[in-house]
Amino acid sequence: MSHAYPAAALTAAGAPFAVERGEDGGLRYVNGPRTLREFVEATWAFGERPFLVAESGTYTYGEFFAAASALARRFVETYGLRPGDRAAIAMRNHPEWQIAFWATQLAGLVAVPLNAWWTDEELAYALDDCTPRVLLVDGERLPRVQEWRARNGVTAVVFHHEAAADALGAGVERYEDFEAPDPLAAPPAVDVAAEDDATIIYTSGTTGRPKGAVATHLAQAGAALHPRYHAAAAALARGVLPGQGPAPVVLMTFPFFHVAAFTTLYSMMGVGGTLVLMRKWDAEKALALIEEHGVTHYSGVPTTALQLLDAAEHAAEHADERPSEEAASTLSTLTNLSTGGAAAPPDLVKRLTARYGHRIEPRSGYGLTETSGGVLANFGAGYREDPGSVGSPAPAIEVRIAGPDGEPLPEGEVGELRLRGQSLVRGYWRNEEATAAAFEDGWFRTGDLATVRGGRVAIVDRIKDMVIRGGENVYCVEVEAVLHDHPDVTDAAVLGVPHPVLGEEVAAVVQLHPRSTVGAEELRAHVGRTLAAFKVPAHVLLRYEPMPRNPTGKILKRVLRETIVTGDQDRAAGIA
Repeated sequence: MSHAYPAAALTAAGAPFAVERGEDGGLRYVNGPRTLREFVEATWAFGERPFLVAESGTYTYGEFFAAASALARRFVETYGLRPGDRAAIAMRNHPEWQIAFWATQLAGLVAVPLNAWWTDEELAYALDDCTPRVLLVDGERLPRVQEWRARNGVTAVVFHHEAAADALGAGVERYEDFEAPDPLAAPPAVDVAAEDDATIIYTSGTTGRPKGAVATHLAQAGAALHPRYHAAAAALARGVLPGQGPAPVVLMTFPFFHVAAFTTLYSMMGVGGTLVLMRKWDAEKALALIEEHGVTHYSGVPTTALQLLDAAEHAAEHADERPSEEAASTLSTLTNLSTGGAAAPPDLVKRLTARYGHRIEPRSGYGLTETSGGVLANFGAGYREDPGSVGSPAPAIEVRIAGPDGEPLPEGEVGELRLRGQSLVRGYWRNEEATAAAFEDGWFRTGDLATVRGGRVAIVDRIKDMVIRGGENVYCVEVEAVLHDHPDVTDAAVLGVPHPVLGEEVAAVVQLHPRSTVGAEELRAHVGRTLAAFKVPAHVLLRYEPMPRNPTGKILKRVLRETIVTGDQDRAAGIA
């Protein structure tokens, strides 16, 4: 079946994903919700289907909706919060994270999901920036925000806290002490409009202070439809009618505060699927959960996906060593493996296909905080044929490859990827300068270098990561892909370091398999057999420990650059 067929079937006039051009010039969906309140209200119909499954317990859709409605009424009736007030959320992937978030949407508040791994200082910076009127935190995060909360007199609701209520002090309430939700009570009667702000999500801050990206309800409603379109297109590409079969059971390992989590969450909630949660990532535990709950879809960063495949292969190889009641998992229920949050190495889909054939569909894509999650997707046969691509855009997203002056470039040429459409944020919270720099005539400047061929986008590199060696452009992603092809390489990061004559030269930090004895020169020769000599790393730093990453899986190249430039040998096995 042609890859072009699904788009025509799904986006024609009257079809579920038909689009129109809005007053701002961008595309938007004709059908579907216009607010997140409208989106979550529709999930009430799923009733007794399991929604959130965790070690602490399970919520059905009905129980979840009742709990979110009760908390939303508390926001309005007890705390006196009004539409537009901010509510900051800082906690692990507890089921109550979702109750807290959707309660804000039912109350017309602006949800501010905060990075759960931030320090006291980092949390205080974001809280000073967004000035919330209520804090929704777990027991682990409460000490990190207590000083800020007390100084600003802000109420906090704490979840999963073992201390007695009277030990928390004034202004802090335990969620567990609230009355049981009334399953028949409606959410508060507040007006929520499509143009109202729904979320402020902070950028990862890998290049400086995080900025709060503000998405309206209409933007988030568009973000909720993107993954459903791509799922429908993937079904049609397999020759299957969308919506057939049981609802998905998803093991999702993205932290809830990250936009990649929203992409998975939206697609699953829209069809009444089940979300299986992990308190902390562990590949062996993930295998057990997949088998226990009949998980059909896995969703996480590429690193965890590779670790899952490693664990499954190890379990299969040692199956005869296990007691009969402890049969090794072969991912027998899994039908979909999806990665996001960071670029997936091409060998991931190769490994998946070599081991499981076409039984497990691979899926990857592209999205940013500023796009409210995934807007491009690569899946199925298209992904296997072109693993270096991030796929095609959702219907309500337009793609432009721009030259230095912003002019569109011909197909196949490398330029900056710019995006426009419904799910784009309206700008950065109280930061007009950053907003003006990021948006031009409605187009968002992603900062990524890309090409488009046949409607499919390939990310070449970050503009700031591209190495310019003596006037020659070296795209780090290209060199990293070749390094990943070496059997002894677990992970790789390529970056530029200063050179007195060339300006910059290419360096690589390579994580090896534990028992590898490969040397730097052998890796340089491996790259040289595929790429031009000027692209071969002049420096290769070998290590066995994992790469430094932020909580969403992106490698912290600034940390690696400091390691190479300073010659710090404490973190490396060798350098050449």
